[in-house]
Amino acid sequence: MNVALVRLSSLGDVVHALPVAAALRRGLPQARILWLVEQREAAILRDNGAIDAVVPVDTRAWRRARSPLAAARAAGAVSELARHLRAARLDVAIDLQGNVKSGVLTALTGAPLRIGFVAARCREPLNAVFTNHRVLPPAAARHVVEQGLALLAPVGVRPAAVEFPLPLDPAAEARVDDFLAGAGIKARQRLVVLNPGAGRPDKRWPVERFGGLAARLVEEAGATVLVVWGPSEQPAARAIAGAAPRGALAAPPTGLAELVAVLRRASVVVGGDTGPLHLAAALGAACVGLYGPTSVERNGPWGQGARALRGADGTLAALDVARVYRAVAAVLDGQGGRA
Repeated sequence: MNVALVRLSSLGDVVHALPVAAALRRGLPQARILWLVEQREAAILRDNGAIDAVVPVDTRAWRRARSPLAAARAAGAVSELARHLRAARLDVAIDLQGNVKSGVLTALTGAPLRIGFVAARCREPLNAVFTNHRVLPPAAARHVVEQGLALLAPVGVRPAAVEFPLPLDPAAEARVDDFLAGAGIKARQRLVVLNPGAGRPDKRWPVERFGGLAARLVEEAGATVLVVWGPSEQPAARAIAGAAPRGALAAPPTGLAELVAVLRRASVVVGGDTGPLHLAAALGAACVGLYGPTSVERNGPWGQGARALRGADGTLAALDVARVYRAVAAVLDGQGGRA
């Protein structure tokens, strides 16, 4: 059986779909599994033993095409993708994203069985036009991870456990060890990793509050704080680290492999509803999630919902430093629980 998984973006959502690939590999060990993913997120799937082939696409560039030449290139790329997918002779395509974009790509696979969510559970109900077996996840499947796994029922796979296959990159692990040693940081000895960035403004806790948290963690909890950052976020990371100059620092530039290595070494990871937080949870790191408009029940750090804090009015502005500090300190002290 040849199976295509369609989960294009974003990083956190791709991480949440990893258990589907793991369950397919266990349940149908002879299956050939392809994954269609955006180029920007493809790195998280590299060298993954649960997947036989990664098919990167660039729908972001296709949508930006404005000139006749750019449009022609986009059309050519789509045509070439369709030929590649048809040549793979796919039997099943599983759309884990549920919008029109992913639906079109699911249809391009030419798979006779195209599985997706019922229209009412899709991000964009029109997605259901492109699938021919639509699944309503059971009421007990509240988290997005569980909802994705429900799509495997039509192929007879019912996973007994949730697994996140995330391979190690030895070179990246060594680089992070060298950095930590050079900075005098002993991994997992009260190392708190802060991730202040997010793709949406309403998912970003204010920089000054991250700074206040960093200062309290260093001064009151005796923790070391490392601030990770992505494109255009370095000034914020430096400002946060500067709030506790004797015990906090901004991380060096990290690719995805280095980020994974950093998160593996953290005692606690603190961040909003964004990729690094979900990656940390998938790696088994303790997490304190900071939530505003998004649902903790559906999108909380996997298996650690009790540690996700949500602003009372549905905004991150309602979360103060004291509440977040208590939650992180409780994890550091081995107490767990909700602040």
